[in-house]
Amino acid sequence: MEEMPVPDALKALIFDVDGTLAETEEAHRQAFNRTFTEFKLPWEWSPTLYRELLKVSGGKERIRAFVQDHDQGRDTPALDGLIARLHKRKTELYTTIVAAGGVPFRPGVARLINEARALGLRLAIATTTTTANVTALLDGATGGAGHAWFETIACAEDAPSKKPDPQVYKVVLERLSLRPHQCLALEDSPNGVRAARAAGVPVVVSESAYTKGDDFSGALRVYPDFETVTLEELRRLYAGMRYA
Repeated sequence: MEEMPVPDALKALIFDVDGTLAETEEAHRQAFNRTFTEFKLPWEWSPTLYRELLKVSGGKERIRAFVQDHDQGRDTPALDGLIARLHKRKTELYTTIVAAGGVPFRPGVARLINEARALGLRLAIATTTTTANVTALLDGATGGAGHAWFETIACAEDAPSKKPDPQVYKVVLERLSLRPHQCLALEDSPNGVRAARAAGVPVVVSESAYTKGDDFSGALRVYPDFETVTLEELRRLYAGMRYA
């Protein structure tokens, strides 16, 4: 067992986006498939296949991984341009869905955020998705109010090295001027847990539809969702941090 030091009281909560703030992945999958159809590509990502592809962080990286496994005849220069065009169109389709309110926050998330704000805890986002995707989600799920809830939002543009690389967490920590153990990360995926822990940030998990049953070694606690999880419970968990 590894006991992690707690140098100070909990100062901030750092949220992942896809699968944590909201169950966005099905909307992503549908947007990918609609994009493939528009581009007349013979590709379709089933829920089972998409779960496997989610082991790769980042939409562009996910397309590349799929092509390398299923369509090895494409040359690399042409593939780079195709991926860029596919991802741009996919983002347009996805943001239209979520900006219209089609993807609400997961159970308990808004309440946790409100509890944290009431106690003066700082809030941040650390995600491998694009700024456009985060903006659309906050517009659709919170009517735009959510933009003011988070002191800093670090996205794919800010940290090109995707999770499980800890780069995005390091960006958030630097912006907040906080030490890793003054924060608690909320994630839904093994890659997210690995990224947070590599940055020294303690982490709890709410399993999402596409990560249920995965290996979350390194997390303080794994929840099915945050519906009944209070901020006080998270603070107690943080105060007695123990890692497997």
